[in-house]
Amino acid sequence: MLDRLKLIEEKYDNLTEMLMDPKVLGTQADFQKYSREHSDLQPLVEKIREYKKVIEDLDAAEEILRGGDTDLKELAQAELDELKKQKPSLEEELKFMLLPVDPRDSRNVILEIRAGTGGEEAALFAANLFRMYTKYAESRRWKVELISLNATGLGGIKEVVASILGKGAYSRLKYESGVHRVQRVPSTEASGRIHTSAATVAVLPEAEEVDIKVDQKDLRIDTFCSSGAGGQSVNTTYSAVRIVHIPTNLVVQCQDERSQTKNREKAMKVLRSRLYEMEIEEKEKERAEQRKSQVGSGDRSERIRTYNYPQNRISDHRTGLTLYKLEQVMEGNLDEVFDNMSTYFNAERLKELS
Repeated sequence: MLDRLKLIEEKYDNLTEMLMDPKVLGTQADFQKYSREHSDLQPLVEKIREYKKVIEDLDAAEEILRGGDTDLKELAQAELDELKKQKPSLEEELKFMLLPVDPRDSRNVILEIRAGTGGEEAALFAANLFRMYTKYAESRRWKVELISLNATGLGGIKEVVASILGKGAYSRLKYESGVHRVQRVPSTEASGRIHTSAATVAVLPEAEEVDIKVDQKDLRIDTFCSSGAGGQSVNTTYSAVRIVHIPTNLVVQCQDERSQTKNREKAMKVLRSRLYEMEIEEKEKERAEQRKSQVGSGDRSERIRTYNYPQNRISDHRTGLTLYKLEQVMEGNLDEVFDNMSTYFNAERLKELS
């Protein structure tokens, strides 16, 4: 590992020198490319240098202990004990930081939420989840753009598709795909009986045109009038767009914009992202089948989390995390949940690589 750390540090130093001399870089595109690479490496290099300092201090303390000064030996022993505690945790942090980066992590997200079993209560829960993710996105200063929404008359959501635009959006949200279960007393329940309902969440990395080439002859594109909840007319022009990808029978529609062109662009963005996800899943299928543990793979058929309102509890069934702060989580305070997920899945990746 030390040889690899040395190479990374040398690369970082070379990039630093290059960025200080614009003549070497040439174009503005080159400058942006190397600046981004330099910025990405900086946290890792800082951790490497912190680790190297601990090793140097360990050597210095051991050298003092081999000497003859009794007073210094006592201080050196205390420092040595502390440094020996620090070294393993720094090594563990470096192992995580050296894990191969998912190239999709920096991408924007296509978020899809659908009500599952539970009727209107499931639709209301789907609306709660969409609000939760929206508030989290706002806290990160990400932009949420609605693509399509199928609402119920009581404020629930049968289905919603939205894009979330922001640096690292996919890296934070990618483990949310799956079945989310809620346990609570519905507002329409007179007897106070707790009901169990569910909603499914899909988080797709936004695909670019270079990722997926879609042949126009494989598409059937229909236009229709936009409508709101209950079928109320919102737009009397045929601005809403429905696209069917004939080879896969995937159907995507968008009616959020008043412009047919913009709706078509948004719908194509969703279609490309779904096709891209299908392609990635196909490539990873063989590797996934060989994994020792399928728990937490992000498969959308999994029940990944339970939200228990009477107990103010949220439980993740993959990592075993339980928090008694459901109210805060539903307000978009998801960092503790997401940090736990990242730590868990990175540990699983380390096991696969070892």
